[in-house]
Amino acid sequence: MSQADTDREDREREDQEERTDQEGHADRDEGAGQDEGADREEAGGQDEGAGQDEGGERTDSAAIPEPRAEEPRTEAEPADGTAPDGFWSELRAAVTPRMVAMIAGALLLQLGFVLSYVGAFHHPQPHRVPIAVVAPQQTAEQVVRKINAIPDQPVKATAVADEKAARALLGDGETSGALIVNPRSHNDRLLVAGAGGASTANAVESVITQAEKSQQRTVSVTDAVPPQSGDARGLSSFYLVVGWTVGGYLFAALLGVSKGARPSSVRRAGARLLAAVPYAVLSGLGGALIVGPGLGALNDHFLALSALGALVVFGAAAVTVAFQVLFGVLGIGVTVLLFVVLGNPSAGGAYGTDLLPPFWRTIGPALPNGAATHAVRHLVYFSGHGITANLAVLTAYALGGVLATLVAATLIHRRMSPELDPAGARA
Repeated sequence: MSQADTDREDREREDQEERTDQEGHADRDEGAGQDEGADREEAGGQDEGAGQDEGGERTDSAAIPEPRAEEPRTEAEPADGTAPDGFWSELRAAVTPRMVAMIAGALLLQLGFVLSYVGAFHHPQPHRVPIAVVAPQQTAEQVVRKINAIPDQPVKATAVADEKAARALLGDGETSGALIVNPRSHNDRLLVAGAGGASTANAVESVITQAEKSQQRTVSVTDAVPPQSGDARGLSSFYLVVGWTVGGYLFAALLGVSKGARPSSVRRAGARLLAAVPYAVLSGLGGALIVGPGLGALNDHFLALSALGALVVFGAAAVTVAFQVLFGVLGIGVTVLLFVVLGNPSAGGAYGTDLLPPFWRTIGPALPNGAATHAVRHLVYFSGHGITANLAVLTAYALGGVLATLVAATLIHRRMSPELDPAGARA
């Protein structure tokens, strides 16, 4: 190989090495550019992400409204935001049908009280008040006929043999007056029984005075059976009975309030009735002690009045217990209706029974108030004559209250507890 060939090969090798170096530099520059571009892209991506995060924050901030101050609610507006039902809805929720029924019952009792008392007392008129007539035989029938012919029959005259017989009738409470005709004078005498009630005695006096005046005659009045000095107008008997009856039904009503209107068992019902016995005895003794030795209104007959008072109080309590067993709480209202609304105005207290309108005149003797008032008066002033029927009425109420209480309690207890009824258990 020549020198020239060797030189040519050396130049070609150097050229090849130079091209190789140039290609290596180019590759390194391209790699560096790619790395720099990647760095710029990564930095741009981070900046863009940061921008997105910042934008997201701005977007979220814009989407969520700022909290506003809560508007104050009125007192009637419910806390849950619903519209208030209003006063009438609250009233309907508070006033139950049972309450409405009780209010209606109270209103009826109130109106009944006004009707009964005003109806009984607003226009008292005597009706067939019994009087005796003492006159000569030849004129007695004529006098009796003229008196009984007075319009509306305010009195009912009956001829008797003499003044002694007339006074006996007055002393027994069988008549309210006695007209003693004097044929030798223009002035007659009228005997009355003020102890039987001042209203009745005054009514008899008024009627006979007018009748005598129509015959150009005059009459002098004598109270043959006056009330005791402490018994003004003869009303102590009535108010004593009012106290006894009120005590009896208040005792039973208080037991109902404290233990429940309806006893829980027959035994409990019987216990209430037994508890009323000593209470009635003490009430009878206390009432007789007050009107007798205490105030001097109705002297004497202390034991008789005490026994009568015990019967009245126990009867009122037993009837009240029976009404509570039958009607529950409403039983107290029925008791008030019987003893207060109907019983008191028809008892013959403020006005005698013969002066009352027909309704009250009819029911008075059949109710405990009227029977007891009549019995007290006749025990004190008329030797106890004519009180058998009164005692029968009072006893009937006492026994009837006991019987109604036990029977009603038994039936109600069996209905509420069928397992206690053998017949129900077999069925």
